[in-house]
Amino acid sequence: MELFSLDTIEIAGVVLNIAYLILLIKRSVYCWPMGILGSGLSIFIFLNSQLYSEAILFCFYVLIGIYGWVKWAGNSDSSYEIQPIRWKVIQHISAISIGILTTLGLGYFFSSQTDASRPFEDALSTGFAFVASFLEARRVLTGWFYWIAINGFSIWLYADRGLILYSGLSVVYTAMSFYGYYSWRKAMIATSSFSDTQILDEPGF
Repeated sequence: MELFSLDTIEIAGVVLNIAYLILLIKRSVYCWPMGILGSGLSIFIFLNSQLYSEAILFCFYVLIGIYGWVKWAGNSDSSYEIQPIRWKVIQHISAISIGILTTLGLGYFFSSQTDASRPFEDALSTGFAFVASFLEARRVLTGWFYWIAINGFSIWLYADRGLILYSGLSVVYTAMSFYGYYSWRKAMIATSSFSDTQILDEPGF
């Protein structure tokens, strides 16, 4: 008998990922270790479900989790909380372009070289999640808009592959992403950092 079944791993991944998002909304540096653990477990789930782009994405989540942990720790206050920043439109255009190119590259590779299910749809959520994760690690407020779109799309993608818990998690993620945006925006207003003269305090792409 297996010590840890796929269902058990999926449940553990869901719990850790929800804990990560709650702490992310609170702007707590401690969100990152939760995200790293949850992403590590999720890799096994997506490999088993033949969602290879998603598996690659969660490998990236582990790496961006380490990067985000370091970046946030260096920009946090005494309570280990960070303050969000904003990006200029041109930087978002660059981000969207990278997301599109990543989607096309991954979609073509997995459609032609593997038995991947829904290769281009899988690649779409993966490509833009790469970008959104980077914005998140850099504390960019409008990165939440990317997550709202990605999580909404993932509800269908995961349900299509029979990953009901992850599909349900995406419903929760979508709702919490709306809340995350307004929570971060409120924090910016409270610290008087939401002015047009303070768009960016560190480089983007």
